[in-house]
Amino acid sequence: MNDQRAIACSVLRGGTSKGLYFRAEDLPEARAVRDRVLLAALGSPDPREIDGMGGAHPLTSKVAVVRRSNRPDADVDYLFLQVWPDRPEVSDTQNCGNLLAGVGPFALEEGLVAPAGEVTDVRIWMENTQSRAVARVQTPGGVVRYAGDAHIDGVPGTHAPIPIEFLDVAGSSCGALLPTGRVRDVVEGIEVTCVDNGMPVVCVRAADLGLEGTESPADIEARPEVRERVEALRLACGPLMNLGDVASSTVPKVSLLSRAQRGGALSTRTFIPHRVHEAIGVFGAVSVATACVLTGSVAAEVSGLPTRPGETTLDIEHPTGYFSVTLEVVAGPDGPTVARAALLRTARLLMRGEVYVPDATWEER
Repeated sequence: MNDQRAIACSVLRGGTSKGLYFRAEDLPEARAVRDRVLLAALGSPDPREIDGMGGAHPLTSKVAVVRRSNRPDADVDYLFLQVWPDRPEVSDTQNCGNLLAGVGPFALEEGLVAPAGEVTDVRIWMENTQSRAVARVQTPGGVVRYAGDAHIDGVPGTHAPIPIEFLDVAGSSCGALLPTGRVRDVVEGIEVTCVDNGMPVVCVRAADLGLEGTESPADIEARPEVRERVEALRLACGPLMNLGDVASSTVPKVSLLSRAQRGGALSTRTFIPHRVHEAIGVFGAVSVATACVLTGSVAAEVSGLPTRPGETTLDIEHPTGYFSVTLEVVAGPDGPTVARAALLRTARLLMRGEVYVPDATWEER
């Protein structure tokens, strides 16, 4: 008798991440059992994830769970799960805008959504943050197109563009765009701006942590005094952002800001939360861009850009390029606010088949 269980699965690159995509009905319903199964599928806990499909890094140890939605305003529901390579933990405390880019193609490939002409709008309910997004997927002849001319930094070559519009993500994790009620706070002796426009982020000047802001992720990770100060800041900001004790949580992220190096709005180095991102997460970029247009914020001061009502596109620089975020800024009695956020991602189907896990992981305990 075979002592392994096969689970239908696809592997897609979404944005600058890569993960396993499952239909919800193919996984166990009980959370504890589901998490055991996913840990086995990815090969965690093991820093190399040698006995599973994980890529030995948080950016390539991710899972998307997708189901047909019962909501009138959505086609599919999407649950993001972060599987940590170095510990037996599966977290749903944050969203992932990179894997989000693959949800539309996956839903179409699996027949969860029917193609509708040359371009199909896939309406996605993001379970982690209880918010909505619309991904526009090219479907000429009813088939998902992956080839195209769109390039995003951090991904080789070009692919079909997938524009994504976020409809109601402000305050989705913390309850407010500015969770502390202020555009600037002093925490652990450091000026910060805490913002949540899809991802809780603490914006801080790199210089206030003794950095130029141009260092590589590896260089920053090699400085334990910086890592310790960042973590102390993150732990102190958690309760202020209505997140409670974040010692075992993946949010908030801490983004170190410095002047732009390549003509963008500003430069970032982002902790996710204990490793430094080789780029920047989708929602992290949206939140940093949002902070740039909030008068008086740390990000606005670092960027030095004027804020005016209307649509604006900001290039958020990161270690491997930049991320363009389009915001619709509206004037308000307390200063500018953000009415809409959109960005461009790409995705590619890498494999479709079955992933095997030990049969014992599926058993109730």
